[in-house]
Amino acid sequence: MNTGSLEGGAVLEPYVGMEFDSEDDARKFYVEYARRVGFIVRIMQRRRSGIDGRTLARRLGCNKQGFSPNHRGTIGQEKKPRPSAREGCKATILVKMEKTGKWVVTRFEKDHNHPLVVTANGFSTAGDKDKKIEELTVELERQEQLCAAYREKLLCFMNNVEEQTEELSSKIQVIVDNVLYLK
Repeated sequence: MNTGSLEGGAVLEPYVGMEFDSEDDARKFYVEYARRVGFIVRIMQRRRSGIDGRTLARRLGCNKQGFSPNHRGTIGQEKKPRPSAREGCKATILVKMEKTGKWVVTRFEKDHNHPLVVTANGFSTAGDKDKKIEELTVELERQEQLCAAYREKLLCFMNNVEEQTEELSSKIQVIVDNVLYLK
């Protein structure tokens, strides 16, 4: 899949129906698109399978989406008020895994309600904090996938132990019956 620009410097933007081979490809494409357009991506939401825990859908959006929660009235040490980085931006993309295994864009909202910041080389001014958050998010997702794989292996092992126990139990019962018969 092309990752962000066409010849002549035009930016390839996502569209409903656009396909990717993996969730990671879709995320990388949107991050590259955001970088070229001038905003930072925030991972918003994930929907998982209740059966095996794998990701079925992922929503990504502008880091200025939504509003910061109001913590007034909470008990504890007062904190110095800081300006909110969130401005209620609606820019978002939703990708879902189809039965074919492909990831498809099912919703794309392009419009931002704030100015976009693009530098001369096409990179937005994401701070080290944002880069670290993105790296840690990717690592967390990798660890969650690994955890799901281990969970699946553990379930297979437990099922195997249960089958072996039942088989052994029936063999022991045959031996006990034979011993009782011989008495």
